[in-house]
Amino acid sequence: MTGLAALAMCGIAGAAYAGEPNDVNWPSFRGAAARGVAEGYPAPTTWNVEESKGVRWKTPIPGLGHSSPIVWGDSMFVTSAISGRDKDDVKIGLYGDIASVNDDTQHQWKVYCLDKKTGKIVWEKTAHKGVPKVKRHMKSTHANCTMATDGKRVVALFGSEGLYCYDFKGNLIWEKDLGVLDAGYYVVPDAQWEYAASPVIVDDKVIVQCDVQKGSFLAAYSLKNGEQVWRTDRDDVPTWSTPTVAKLGGRAVVLVNGYKHMGGYDAKTGKEVWRLKGGGDIPVPTPVVADGLIYLMSAHGPTSPIYAIKESAAGDISLKADEKSNQHILWSTPRGGGYLQTPIVYGDYLYSCQWSGILSCYEAKTGKMLYNERLGTGRTGFTASPILVDDKLYIASEEGDVYVVKTGPKFEVLATNSMGEVCSATPAASEGTLYFRTQGHVVAIGK
Repeated sequence: MTGLAALAMCGIAGAAYAGEPNDVNWPSFRGAAARGVAEGYPAPTTWNVEESKGVRWKTPIPGLGHSSPIVWGDSMFVTSAISGRDKDDVKIGLYGDIASVNDDTQHQWKVYCLDKKTGKIVWEKTAHKGVPKVKRHMKSTHANCTMATDGKRVVALFGSEGLYCYDFKGNLIWEKDLGVLDAGYYVVPDAQWEYAASPVIVDDKVIVQCDVQKGSFLAAYSLKNGEQVWRTDRDDVPTWSTPTVAKLGGRAVVLVNGYKHMGGYDAKTGKEVWRLKGGGDIPVPTPVVADGLIYLMSAHGPTSPIYAIKESAAGDISLKADEKSNQHILWSTPRGGGYLQTPIVYGDYLYSCQWSGILSCYEAKTGKMLYNERLGTGRTGFTASPILVDDKLYIASEEGDVYVVKTGPKFEVLATNSMGEVCSATPAASEGTLYFRTQGHVVAIGK
C-alpha cells in the first residue's frame, strides 16, 4: 500500500481552537480545528447531481487538486495544479503501486476565489509556474494542501513551490520559499509522492509541518509578512498529516502525527511538550481534540494504533510493551486506526473509516468498539475524510459515491448519492450546504 491516497488534506481565528464551537465559516482543512463538524443548520440527505436535483451550483475547476474548499463568509477558496499535458489524471482504487508520475511539463499552481452562494469565480491567481520540483504519486496531485484563512488573509501551501499569502481581493501579500519538500516512501526514496500537510493559522502565525525525506521540521511564520517566528527540527520520515492547534492547559499546543514520534509543541515557541512513539509508518490522519482528549491514529506497516491522550500529557508518554494505557494515555488499541482518513469525534462516539470502506464506531471515552461495518463493495478506495453535519456523517468514496450515515452507536446508512466524478478531497460545509471538490468541479449540494 502507498500513503499518497492520503493527499486529501486549520485556520484559527476567534472561536476556532480545537474543542470550541463552529459557526458558518469553514476556515481550513476539516473546518475549525479539523473537527469536521458543522452544526446549527439542516443538511441534505439525498441529491442527484446528474439530474441537478439538490445541486445549488457546479463550477468547473481546471487541473488536479486534492485540496478541500474553505469558506469564510460568502467567499470560498480552493487550489489546483494545471499540467502542460493535454490530459492529466489520477488512478483510483485499492492497489499498492509506489511509482511516481513522470511529468516534466510546465505546471501552473492556481488559487481560486469563488462566491459561496453562486459558484461564480470571483478571481484566480497563478502563484507559481514551472516544472514540479518533486514528482507526485499516481493517486496524488501537485495541489494537495488545503488553504487556511483568518477572515482577512488566505494562505496557500504548494509544497516545494512555496507558501503564499493573499488578501480577500487576491492581492499577494507575501510568499515564502520553504525549500524542496520531498515527501515519499522512506524505504524507497526515489518513490516521490508529493507533499500534503495543510497550513494552520493561530495567533497571527502560519504553522506548517514539513516531515520529509531529509531535514524534517515544524515551523511558524508571521501571517503579516512571512518572516520565520520559530523552527523546530523533527527526527522523522515523511508524514502527510495536517497539524491541529488546541488550547490545552491554558496554552495553545500544536499537535502532530508522525511515525518515529507523534507529539505536542508549544505554539508560541515551538518547544516540545510531549512525544509518543508507536505509530504506523505512513502517518496521514490529523489529530482530533474533543472533551479534553487528543485522538491520534495511523496505519500501514505492522501496526494501526488508536490513542486517546489526556490534554495534560507531558514528556515522553510512550507506552511500554503490552501496555494500553498509562498516566497520560486514557486508552489505546494496537489495531483499527485509519490509514488515510482523519476520524470524527462527536458526542460520545469516535468514528473511523478505513481505506477499504470499513467504518468503525467506538465509545470515545473507553475505546469499546460498537460496530465495524462496510460501506460499498470492498473494491473501491476511500481517501476523503468524513465530515459530520446535522447529525449525519458524509463519507465519499474515490469513485464519487457519498454515503450518508446516521450518527450514534448503531450502523445505519440513510442514503448513497453519486457525485458523478472521482472524489478524493475532503468536503466542506457552511450553513447547511455541502461543498464537494471532485476531479473536475466544485459542487454545492443543498437547498
